[in-house]
Amino acid sequence: MSSDTGLGIAAVVVLPLLIAIAVVSSRFASLRHDKGIVTAALRAVVQLAVVGLVVGFALQSTLGALAFIAVMLSVATITSARRVRSTALVPGQYAFSAVSIGCAAIVVLLLLVLPGVVPRNPETLLPMGGIIIGGAMNATTLAGRRLLSEYGGRFGEYEAGLSIGLMPPDAFKLVAGPTAGDALLPALDQTRTVGLVTLPGAFVGMVLGGASPTAAAALQLVVLIGLIAAESMAILMMTELLARASLPDGRTVSS
Repeated sequence: MSSDTGLGIAAVVVLPLLIAIAVVSSRFASLRHDKGIVTAALRAVVQLAVVGLVVGFALQSTLGALAFIAVMLSVATITSARRVRSTALVPGQYAFSAVSIGCAAIVVLLLLVLPGVVPRNPETLLPMGGIIIGGAMNATTLAGRRLLSEYGGRFGEYEAGLSIGLMPPDAFKLVAGPTAGDALLPALDQTRTVGLVTLPGAFVGMVLGGASPTAAAALQLVVLIGLIAAESMAILMMTELLARASLPDGRTVSS
């Protein structure tokens, strides 16, 4: 029996068990994500099967890779905006998410690709784009939800700031701004512990593909620092956009 076949059989047996563990843990911890875990797992199966076919075509040309990156940006925007809107209905939230994710990801990718820090080919551009966009999406979502939750929980302080003459953006950032930094903690912890706690995918993939550990480590460093830069930019932009938005009364924002 080939290793691929063995992996397939093991996955069929083990994956449902892992999903069940996640659902049971969610139920006992009252996380309210029971259905979401199952839905996410099923979507991942379908999406990866489809993507496996589409990526083959996208990797045949730079234009195809760029088109696929545009799809990634669209999906990331919709996903992040929906998560943030579940905390508060903010006018223009889809635009806010698109700007935060898109600008951060594009700036970092251009800085990596144009000077030749990473190879200028579809095989590198596509996975690098996915990594950076995914990080920016997560940071945008976490920052948006944290900012709005803090705004709602400390709305009295926000109003107090207005009463002493602060402009709405300044009052918002004074009350909620510092909490946005929590969205950067996963990227910071991943970078601080790389090689000690985790061996990230780019490093492992290059080593398994025959590259030297030194070259793999160099690329992984680029990825990690790129993620921190993209996520920091995304958090900054989401903070500034929400601070200037027509926000609802803080007493209506869910915590």
